[in-house]
Amino acid sequence: MEPPWRMKGVVMPGGRLTQSERQQIAVGLADSLPYAEIARRLDRPTSTITREVMRNGGPTGYRADLAHRATQQRTHRRRQAAPRGPEATPQLNGRDAEVVREYEETLTTVFMQSGLSNKMMARVLACLYTTDSGSLTASELVQRLQVSPASISKAITFLESQSLVRRERDERRRERYVVDDDLWYQSMIRSARSNDEFVEAARQGVGILGPGTPAAARLENAARFLDFVGESLIRAAEQAREVLYTATEATSAGTAKPSSDHGETAVPTAPA
Repeated sequence: MEPPWRMKGVVMPGGRLTQSERQQIAVGLADSLPYAEIARRLDRPTSTITREVMRNGGPTGYRADLAHRATQQRTHRRRQAAPRGPEATPQLNGRDAEVVREYEETLTTVFMQSGLSNKMMARVLACLYTTDSGSLTASELVQRLQVSPASISKAITFLESQSLVRRERDERRRERYVVDDDLWYQSMIRSARSNDEFVEAARQGVGILGPGTPAAARLENAARFLDFVGESLIRAAEQAREVLYTATEATSAGTAKPSSDHGETAVPTAPA
């Protein structure tokens, strides 16, 4: 007998997850299968499974019926909110609004997996990164994400503290929240320096505990390791900083190369 993962009529790689697929995801989570394995069995991208689980309770709280109902409700709300007729907002560069929305959800999940545990903060960052201008006002974020101004304010405060966004005033004196190329560099430097206090405290401990003792050796080794990694990251960030300002042109092979005005070193694009 075919296992439920392989039942005919269940796999729909090009469409939305079905209720049957969600039930199989729940079975896979109960069996402690990794997302990649669940995705392989359903013939779906791993990012689809990850996003589905993360937005519906996480690996321990996922429930197939609740996830399916929540998706139907979100779809219904989007259809009600979507402008119709001649008042519909045109999509820049011929983009499909639904595809862009799905991508924003994928990017949100990636940010969350990368350590940005608060979903609202991840949503705000994903929203900023998928705008051509790389900047939005608080009211624009409220409108796009359909959340309260207080939620946006809280998210921005945290993101700014992590050097992931910055504030600026536009010509109308409105405060805008911005993501730009240099923020990657600043964030990397901040990350590299995040262990400096521990390194200093560990070396103080060596003197207190006595050089040559097991406890002092443990602290000294940890300090040397973190110091070396931090300095290596800073050197790498300094060397690679110019990449952030290199204009690239897409090629048919899916990579990118610098334009003729900005140097000769080819830079691969991020995977889709």
